[in-house]
Amino acid sequence: MLELQRIRENKEEVVERLSVKNFDAAALVEEIIDLDLQRRTNQKQLDDTLARSKQLAKEIGRYFKSGEKEQAEAVRKESLSLKEQSKAFSVQLDKIVKTLNAKLVELPNVPHPSVPRGKSDEDNEQVYSEGNLPELAENALPHWELADKYKIIDFDLGSKVTGAGFPFYRGKGARLQRALINFFLDEAIAAGYLEYQPPLMVNEASGFGTGQLPDKEGQMYFAGLDKLYLIPTAEVPLTNIYRNVILKEEDLPVKNVAYSSCFRREAGSYGKDVRGLNRLHQFDKVEIVQIQHPEKSYETLEVMKEHVAVLLRKLELPFRILRLCGGDLSFTSALTFDFEVFSGAQKRWLEVSSVSNFESYQANRMKLRFKGKDGKTRLAHTLNGSALALPRIVAALLENNQTPDGIKIPKALQSYTGFDIID
Repeated sequence: MLELQRIRENKEEVVERLSVKNFDAAALVEEIIDLDLQRRTNQKQLDDTLARSKQLAKEIGRYFKSGEKEQAEAVRKESLSLKEQSKAFSVQLDKIVKTLNAKLVELPNVPHPSVPRGKSDEDNEQVYSEGNLPELAENALPHWELADKYKIIDFDLGSKVTGAGFPFYRGKGARLQRALINFFLDEAIAAGYLEYQPPLMVNEASGFGTGQLPDKEGQMYFAGLDKLYLIPTAEVPLTNIYRNVILKEEDLPVKNVAYSSCFRREAGSYGKDVRGLNRLHQFDKVEIVQIQHPEKSYETLEVMKEHVAVLLRKLELPFRILRLCGGDLSFTSALTFDFEVFSGAQKRWLEVSSVSNFESYQANRMKLRFKGKDGKTRLAHTLNGSALALPRIVAALLENNQTPDGIKIPKALQSYTGFDIID
């Protein structure tokens, strides 16, 4: 949620920058500024009325002590009238604040100046690429056929037991999943991240805090009886650890990592691009989260990018990094870099990670602050990244490493899997 002061003092800039996200904010910003003016005016009226009431209470006591009952009674009547006024001001103020907050959450985060204009992922800017694309035989198989050939992933069984998008991993497929999770966690821990094992369900306040609610409500699985949401990513519980918390500046940065299953309805997804592991409703992911000083958050974003790049190098996967354009940038993000790996048999790039800086947008929703060495309290910046999401990593590993003898396992994973080939 954008800070009111920023909206008031930089109205034109906010509107112009949000246009990069193809969001016309002009009318909404004016409405927010007007509501904020009403709020401040009403608050002053309430404060003045309460101050006058407090003064009259002292006068009433003084008149009674001096025996001036008529004067005391007249002041008492004025005091009663002021109480009614303050009650009306309080009710009106509450109504204005609720309306103002409802309007504020309609505004997306302002994109960083480096975010290019664009309408869709076709307008994203490639900023880096590394590795040679695999040269496979003409009869190379896509991962869903490899999964069936080597009996390591069962999509049909998942459809039978649950539905499409909920596969079973079996044998070496299950061990490969576990190996990747442990590899990613160990790499994050070695980089200074503290591991958590978070709950897989969160309450509405947590969903609101990181911006999934109300923006992505239709994409989340909801347990109506208990009013809990299945998490779409470990970012949600990890970041909400610090909701309504004031950290010390010397505690920054906070670096947390977690493995979790992730759940996404992915409503409207269909076609060849969602076949096999390309898009699932339940999948595994290791997530890294940092809480950082505002002056250091973009330096931290670069460090997090390099962390993901190292993982892909160790997995021997060709990858590229894209700076997302305004039209592809999420509601809450100020700047996002996507990592894509090349899928040899499908001959296409697959997104496997997003690394984002949300600046103070999430922190303002969560009231996540830190006290500086100067004693002042400020909003922190939050960042997160997939390090990494497993399904498309597995898809690329299976396809790119297929040989006539089986599927080779990268050296970095062999100590985790306990085998060097799936045959």
